[in-house]
Amino acid sequence: MSGSPSSVGSEAFSVVALLVISLVVLLILRYYLPLRTTPAYLTVPIFFALGIPASIILLVPIDLASSSRDPDTGSRGIWLPDRVLLVSWRISYWLTFGLTWFILPILEEYADAGYRDPRGRLLYSLRANAQYQALIFGAGFLGMIYFFISYGASPTSLKGLVMALAYCWGLVLAIYLMGHGLVAIPRSLFRNASISGRLKRIQAKAAKVHEKMEDAIQAPEDLEAQVAELSHRKTGSANDFRDWIEELAEDSHLPESRPRTLTRRLSAPVINVPNVVTERYLADLSRQLDRARHSRARYLDEWDRILQASTDTQAILDSAASKRIEIGEVSPHSSVFDRFTILTPYTRYLYKYYLVPYMQIFFGVFFSLASFCIIWSEVIKSINPFFSIIAVTVAHHQESERGQIGFAGQVITSCWILYMCAAALTSLTEVKVWRGRALVRRNTHGESAMWYAMQVAKLSVPLSFNFMTFLLPEIYTKTVFFEFLGKYITLTRIGTWFDWLFPTFILIPVCATLFNLYGKVKNCVGFGGVIDDEDEENESGYGTGSWREGRDLIERELQGHSSLGRLGHGAADRRSHVPNNPNNRTAPTVSVPPAERQRALGQPSASRPGRDSQRPPAEPEDENFFEAFGHRVRNTFETVQTPNWLQNVGDGFKRPKWMGGDGDGASEPRQSESNITRWFGRQEGRVRL
Repeated sequence: MSGSPSSVGSEAFSVVALLVISLVVLLILRYYLPLRTTPAYLTVPIFFALGIPASIILLVPIDLASSSRDPDTGSRGIWLPDRVLLVSWRISYWLTFGLTWFILPILEEYADAGYRDPRGRLLYSLRANAQYQALIFGAGFLGMIYFFISYGASPTSLKGLVMALAYCWGLVLAIYLMGHGLVAIPRSLFRNASISGRLKRIQAKAAKVHEKMEDAIQAPEDLEAQVAELSHRKTGSANDFRDWIEELAEDSHLPESRPRTLTRRLSAPVINVPNVVTERYLADLSRQLDRARHSRARYLDEWDRILQASTDTQAILDSAASKRIEIGEVSPHSSVFDRFTILTPYTRYLYKYYLVPYMQIFFGVFFSLASFCIIWSEVIKSINPFFSIIAVTVAHHQESERGQIGFAGQVITSCWILYMCAAALTSLTEVKVWRGRALVRRNTHGESAMWYAMQVAKLSVPLSFNFMTFLLPEIYTKTVFFEFLGKYITLTRIGTWFDWLFPTFILIPVCATLFNLYGKVKNCVGFGGVIDDEDEENESGYGTGSWREGRDLIERELQGHSSLGRLGHGAADRRSHVPNNPNNRTAPTVSVPPAERQRALGQPSASRPGRDSQRPPAEPEDENFFEAFGHRVRNTFETVQTPNWLQNVGDGFKRPKWMGGDGDGASEPRQSESNITRWFGRQEGRVRL
């Protein structure tokens, strides 16, 4: 009788994989956080909140291969004993549960408290989480009544209640975010395959980011003005917090120390300092200052990225004539791969102009098929799980009744779960409903980093178990994961129906993203944006966040005419280190009308800029057939000359007062203006329909 197969090789592989995952998590932390200055109470929980979900992605394929293996011959893939898997699941799940529902929410508010002493920070965090935890326990209390009535009061029913409610809440959030991301990822690849379309979207985004950046720069200045006012008070209640106020003043940069934009020159800082300074007021002021500074760093970093992307994309478009792309001057913040390259200017042109767009189209098609497979499996599993496409890609070997999962199936399983998690996590950064939280390179706010880590930990377990339900019930019901978590989810009839039917609601966010229902709803309620390409009244697009305005803002920034002044890495610093600027070209070649340039630079003008009929149409290569046809028809009517016999028709007739005449004598028609355009209300160079 031969001995049982050994799992030493699988255990060694699992340990190495965990070390690799830990190294990747550390690199992610280093990319978004300054590790030397970030306190340990932030980095350690974030490390576990990111590392444990990644280990769950590793545990699921190992569990599937271990449960489907033949006990006598072992497994074709990586497998572990059931006891080791059970301990691993217990550690991963309960540590993730504690981080998600207790540790990270408390530390998140602790990092954003604003108080100086740890006791004040902790009390603020507990008060901020009291309402949230009360809602959670209220929902748990209602579920506990249902569980106890159905299955009696026992530790097993209480444990099942906690695990089922946490899974259901996480699945609701995961299905919505994943449905949005399954459409957004392939669509972004298809859109970026068009170089001119990519540049236009970058320029359209630039106008909005520039406006937010100006607001983000002004907000800290108003708060720092309050700190300056506090520092001038030497008596009264402010004297009790003299050290705190001096610490805030040392970290502040007063508005008078740097240039101000036209908007900031016209609006004086709002200073609201109470007569009695309290600890709570200083904590709120410190918290607002911290948030405002991180928001300023966020939009400055985003603006720099827009400048870099715009310059790179414009260089690719300009290379169509010369067939060459020069690297130019590289930014000091660039990676090693950007500093050193083996490509010649011609091969770089072939790579960026042809290969990259076709690769984006290929991956767009590939991820579109992957998204379709996931959506199909979500819908079909409640009807007939044998038609699940994902189940066919995972279980390859059919020697047994259930089929075995080998190493190739484990790799495919990890890729499926990784893509599902990536789709959900991508939506976290695209859907702007998270109180202004954002991930900034090397300067992420501690509260934002905690919040994103909490969402990663919250979504990993529901998505992993939801993936297992794509497989045949004969496979996933035998896993340790199902024995540990799944039997509590399906303990009640409501939990069973929820687990099987709710994932079909993924069609709602998928259709909403695919057909842009979000934009249509915003337009219906009056919050929609203006379609720049169809705006006939405001051709320049200024004030509407159009790509034309963004194009001019980028050009002025690269040429050194920005009105933001120097702030940290100022405009001149960013302009001198714009990467991939071929032949030291300072800006994309874009023609800007003088009137538009005058208004964009903040110079006063007597009226709105009109259309110059002598100016050639801008960017005819960006117009489609219908836009070009509409522009030519409009230009035909605007440039038509009124015949002499028609100009003298109105002579001798009196115009009533309601038509603009004086009623006394002959009218005084303006011969310099076309009567046809005057019918449409043309005034001061405008045509108003």
